Amino acid sequence: MIKVLTNGVFDLFHIGHLNLLRNAKALGDFLIVAVSTDERAQIKGKKPIIPFEERIDIVRSIKYVDMVVPIRPNDNRIDMVVKMGIDLIVYGDDYWRKEIEENVTGGVPVIYLPYTMHRSTTEIRNMIKNEESVYPKAPHSSER
Repeated sequence: MIKVLTNGVFDLFHIGHLNLLRNAKALGDFLIVAVSTDERAQIKGKKPIIPFEERIDIVRSIKYVDMVVPIRPNDNRIDMVVKMGIDLIVYGDDYWRKEIEENVTGGVPVIYLPYTMHRSTTEIRNMIKNEESVYPKAPHSSER
């Protein structure tokens, strides 16, 4: 069985998040998603709008996800990868790529999946801030 791990904040859940989870699941047999707690997100410079308990519930409800775990400020990713027997780590290709440089993957291969264009929590926040009402139609997952 191939165990796949991905992680994120998953704030203001949108089609880009869903595409990541769908495509990550397609790469293995068992998808584990680590959802950042509010504290970890803030340390990483993000300020979630949706509370952690709701974000983790949303991710748990996605049919592609087999297991959801919290990732806290002091959690060590290498420990997580080793304890769970992870075979593959998956990120969106917009993810900070310093992960490999710092070797925090414990030697587990990392795959970067294509980013869903014009779909991000940052874009949603900016649209709200600018009182824009039209969110352009997302490309179908096969059109990315």
